[in-house]
Amino acid sequence: MVENPFVIQNDWMVMLETEVMRWIRDGSVRDEQQTRGGVQAWESEWESQGFGLFAVEIRSTGELAGFTGLSVPDYLPEVLPAVEVGWRLGRSHWGQGLATEAAAAAVRFGFEERGLDRIVSIAQVGNDASERIMTKLGMHPVRETVNPTYGRRVRVFELSSDQYVTTTR
Repeated sequence: MVENPFVIQNDWMVMLETEVMRWIRDGSVRDEQQTRGGVQAWESEWESQGFGLFAVEIRSTGELAGFTGLSVPDYLPEVLPAVEVGWRLGRSHWGQGLATEAAAAAVRFGFEERGLDRIVSIAQVGNDASERIMTKLGMHPVRETVNPTYGRRVRVFELSSDQYVTTTR
């Protein structure tokens, strides 16, 4: 269970930002109860999967900027089995390279510490900023499809462990 109200409060504040949430699920902001449930689900992934989400913290201030990490994209069954790298930062932290740096660390963790064979990343069509991050991670697009729950078009990017080894040498 989540015992740190600061984490809940910070994640809730990020999920209240319309600009941030427009690319997530149906594009709506989340209330505190939805955020609390999401954080609890993310924490349980660490126990069940051996991976999950990491807090993204600003080194110089200790401020919580958002999160990044690995999860199973159950919402898009056609890509399974798969592990997805994702990120969500507050708007005030965009454009500083934080998402790329944090996502790269999550990808490294997935391949080097968890021995994953491939990692995907999924973005709604039109989310060019996330697609640029995926490209910087060495990922390449493999399909465009529709999220069956929300009916929104998404692009799936992928990086295999072999490609990762090649790009990190």
